[in-house]
Amino acid sequence: MLPARLLIVDDEPANLAVLRQILEPHYALLFARHGADALELARRHHPNLILLDIEMPGLDGYSVCRALKADPQTEAIPVIFVTALSELDDEELGFEVGCVDYLVKPVSAGIVRARVRAHLSLVQAKQLDKSYRDALAMLAKAGHYNDSDTGMHVWRMAAYARALAEAIGWSASRCELLELAAPMHDTGKIGIPDAILRKPGKLDADEWTIMRTHSQLGHDILVSSDAPIFQLAAEIALCHHEHWNGGGYPHGLSGEAIPESARIVAIADVFDALTMKRPYKEAWPIEQTLATMQVSSGEQFEPRLMTCFIEILPRILEIKAEWERREGA
Repeated sequence: MLPARLLIVDDEPANLAVLRQILEPHYALLFARHGADALELARRHHPNLILLDIEMPGLDGYSVCRALKADPQTEAIPVIFVTALSELDDEELGFEVGCVDYLVKPVSAGIVRARVRAHLSLVQAKQLDKSYRDALAMLAKAGHYNDSDTGMHVWRMAAYARALAEAIGWSASRCELLELAAPMHDTGKIGIPDAILRKPGKLDADEWTIMRTHSQLGHDILVSSDAPIFQLAAEIALCHHEHWNGGGYPHGLSGEAIPESARIVAIADVFDALTMKRPYKEAWPIEQTLATMQVSSGEQFEPRLMTCFIEILPRILEIKAEWERREGA
């Protein structure tokens, strides 16, 4: 693995030499003695971290940091101020302009190395989290790859599911996990032939049998990971077509034998499907949608969850309006 790249900025050669001695055995280093040079090097080399002096001729450190944070190419690079300015006001201004840490000269080698390691670990964690979320989004998209008319369905549906989970008392962390996992509920559709997924008319009995296998396929894909989010997604993928009265698929589960996560997603999924416009139908009015779903309470849907969903309808409609604004933007 290549070492992390650090940009060290100070107008005093002696200070650059001290930081070189502390950090060079562990990192690839770039050096600048002026603010303008620092900005150019940051844009050209995209360092993982910048150690920045404040008191410099021309552009001082505060100005450099503001410029870095105003540029989309460099705004994500963490900045540590390394300076002789030790007053509280100086430190507050440093954080105000966007630095992540503040070291006072003369520096301690151990502290410098520890702070640099800590902030590089945070950068790595953020990058890993973004990659993780990107992977989740790609899996969700894969499940609807051959269904070009769903638009924002999976994301909007997941937001509804989260709202319902919050209303019945799920913890904040569990609700967030549900919102991330729910969009993967149809991952198994990547194993269904295009001729079935894209058929303009109703499916015949044989085609419907094949279509119903997507629940098990999705589960089998997602359950291969031990990560809690994929375990939850696998549970939802397998069970979101089970019915409260036992009339669903793939296993004919009923009542509380159906995981609560899947019971929640079932309501959110159907509500969104009915209220969205598709090539073969107009969007149903809210009143018609709820009336139809209430008829299925105790059959397809758990009555307790259906009642709660209606109680939080104002929040559901807020979410719906917000996603409609995003789609129209």
